[in-house]
Amino acid sequence: MRYQRTIKREISLSGQGLHSGKEVSLTIKPAPRNSGIVFYRKDKDVSIKAHISNVADTAFATSISSRGVKVRTVEHFLSAVSGLGVDNLFVEITGSEMPALDGSAMGYVDKILEAGIAKQAEVISYIKVVKPLIYEDAHSRIMCLPYDGRKISFVIHYNHSLISKQELTILVDEKNFVSSIAPARTFGFLKEVKALQANGLALGGNLDNAIVIGEKDIMNPTGLRFKDEFVRHKILDCIGDFALAGCPVYGHFILEKSGHSSNIKFMTELLSTPECYTYYSPQNNYKTFNPALTLTPVFA
Repeated sequence: MRYQRTIKREISLSGQGLHSGKEVSLTIKPAPRNSGIVFYRKDKDVSIKAHISNVADTAFATSISSRGVKVRTVEHFLSAVSGLGVDNLFVEITGSEMPALDGSAMGYVDKILEAGIAKQAEVISYIKVVKPLIYEDAHSRIMCLPYDGRKISFVIHYNHSLISKQELTILVDEKNFVSSIAPARTFGFLKEVKALQANGLALGGNLDNAIVIGEKDIMNPTGLRFKDEFVRHKILDCIGDFALAGCPVYGHFILEKSGHSSNIKFMTELLSTPECYTYYSPQNNYKTFNPALTLTPVFA
């Protein structure tokens, strides 16, 4: 197994929140081994660890909270971090929502690669699926299978001629993530924008940070980055949501019509079903054991 990793130097960036529409600044700092990814709301003096037990909301984005203080829309950043194999970071943020940047994970990826990635003097802990698990709800179906690595198969169905059915299977490693997943942007339908904004969502959405789908055309002048950019972005979101397990999870994940809520509920169920996975930890000299994890997500 690989060693834990952080960044070599601080990163600073700023931008507008996709849903809040508010400007926010980030300072991303190297963190010691075994720290995980920890957000710090500078305006509230509250730290929030990126962990599934801190998930507070999954309506159109994934938000985490502690002591009543939230950081919204963390999935694109966590996808970049997970896709690049970075384990330990301190993330100082001046507001309640992560910057949307261009609606993909590529802005975060570029900054992390520019800063450089540093190997740390301890190997990672990780989870490996050893037995199939199926999660189903009214809209989605997710299954995991044993696999030596991280592989995701995703199928989406939309009643719209510009999307219809798209499916993709990809081995999630750093090279594939950077070239094939990180550039894929979030998307929404023009006919739904007013309703979202009336509910305090998509207030910062525009053609620079989202794909906007009209009745017959893509509204963005530059068009799509991939012909199947929609399913690629769903995989991007999935990687970010699954990163909230707190360590890499190895297996083959097969998802149909899944979103943030289903992703989080599936991962919660997996971590609460210890017969389906093995947890490997250097603190246990990499002897395998299945910890009975007690998870109490805030959201219902």
